[in-house]
Amino acid sequence: MQHDDPRNGESTHRSSKKPKISSQFITESDIRDEFSHHHQRVARINNGSFGSCPGSVLAAQRHWQLQFLRQPDAFYFNSLRDGITASRKIIKDLINADHVDEVSLVDNATTAAAIVLQRIGRSFAEGKFQKNDTVLMLHCAYEAVKKSIQAYVTRAGGSVIEVRLPFPVNSEVEIISELKKSIDEGKSNGRRIRLAIIDHITSMPSVVIPVKELVRICRAEGIEQVFVDAAHAIGSVKVDVKEVGADFYVSNLHKWFFCPPSVAFLYCNKSTTSSDLHHPVVSHEYGNGLPIESAWTGTRDYSSQLVVPAVLEFVNRFEGGIEGIMKRNHDQVVKMGKMLAESWGTNLGSPPEMSAAMIMVGLPSRLCLNSEKDALKLRSHLRDCYEVEVPIFHQVPKDGEEGVRDKDGFITGYVRISHQVYNTLEDYEKLRDAINQLVEDGKTCKMLFKE
Repeated sequence: MQHDDPRNGESTHRSSKKPKISSQFITESDIRDEFSHHHQRVARINNGSFGSCPGSVLAAQRHWQLQFLRQPDAFYFNSLRDGITASRKIIKDLINADHVDEVSLVDNATTAAAIVLQRIGRSFAEGKFQKNDTVLMLHCAYEAVKKSIQAYVTRAGGSVIEVRLPFPVNSEVEIISELKKSIDEGKSNGRRIRLAIIDHITSMPSVVIPVKELVRICRAEGIEQVFVDAAHAIGSVKVDVKEVGADFYVSNLHKWFFCPPSVAFLYCNKSTTSSDLHHPVVSHEYGNGLPIESAWTGTRDYSSQLVVPAVLEFVNRFEGGIEGIMKRNHDQVVKMGKMLAESWGTNLGSPPEMSAAMIMVGLPSRLCLNSEKDALKLRSHLRDCYEVEVPIFHQVPKDGEEGVRDKDGFITGYVRISHQVYNTLEDYEKLRDAINQLVEDGKTCKMLFKE
C-alpha cells in the first residue's frame, strides 16, 4: 500500500464518525420537491434496481460537471483528486474502515467483482492455485458476478461451487446449513476453496443474508479470501466492515445512498491489499495502488464520485440521519408487504427481520406465472397498462418439494417491492389493485402474451 502517498488521502485530518444531523428536519413537502423530477404518474416501487437521486444532489453534480467543462485542466490538476479523496474519507467513516486507502471508488459492484476475480484468475493462470481449486458463491448471485467468474476463473482452470439459497426462507439457520454443506462439497477430493463470494442482500429473490456468521464460518473452514457483494447494502442496512470481517466488500452508492449513477465503493482490507489488485481499465496510474488507479481511468465524468459530501448533507436532513432512513424504509416495506400479501391471500418470501428496504411478496397462483418469460411479460403489462414499475421473480419449484400454496394452487411468482423516502401508500395500492383486477378478470400470464 502507498501509505505515504497524499493521493491516497492520508493526512492528520479525521472527520467525525457521526456527522451533525440538522435540527430542522426535512418535511414531506421537501421530499416531494427533491424528487419532483420523477414521473409523477408512475408507481416507482423498484428503487432496488437503479436507485434514486434527490434534486439537491443533482445540483451538486451539475456544479462539478460545469467545473470540468469550464476549465478541464484546472479541474484535473486542482480539484479532482481532492474531491474524490473527500468522498473516500466520508465512506471510510461510514463503513468503519481503518484507513482511507482501504477505500476505492469504482463505477459499480460489477466493476469491483471484476477487480477481485481477475486477481483470482491470474493466480490460477500463473499456477499459484491448483486446477479445480474452487470459488464458492450463492446460486442466486448477481448474473454479472457469475459472468466474471466465467471470464476470469473457470477459463483459467478454476471450478465453482454454488450454495443453494432456500426460498421462501424461514430462518438464517437454513442458509447457514446450506453453506456448510457446500463447503464440504468444495473441499472434497483435496480441493481448496480459494475465494467465497457472499451476498449481504441478495438481489432476486431479495433476502438479507447473515453475512457476519457466514464469513466467520468461512474463516473457520480455512477459506483463504472472502468477497462480500453488498450491492444493496449501504443506505439500507448497517455496514461495518470490521464487524463483517471480509477481505473485500463492495456496495453501490447509487442504489440506497442517493448518489447519481453510477458509483460504488470497494473496501479492501489492508492485510490483503497488494500491488497485484488493479482496476480493469489500465491508465497511466497503473501500479500506484487501486484507490489511485480508480480515481483516474481516463477522461470521463467523475461527478458521481464527487457528490458524496452533498449526499451526506441530504441524508442528515432526516431525523436520525441515514439510520433513521433505514428504519423508515424497513418498517414501511414490511408494512406494505403485509398489506399486499393479505389482499392477495399469499405470503412474504422471508421473515421481516431478513429484509431491509426490499421484500418479496407472493403473487396469486391464479395468474399462472410459470416461467421467466411470464415474469417479464407481467412486469411489462404492469408498466404499460397500470403505470406500476416492480420486478417479478419466477420461483422454480425444486424436485420433490411442493412449495407454498394459496387457496387456489402453488405460488410460483413473487414481486420484489422496494421502499424509499419518496414512496407513498398510493404506490402500493396501485400495485395491489392492478393484480386484484387481473385476477378478477380471469387473466393469466399466458393470456397476456396474446394481447
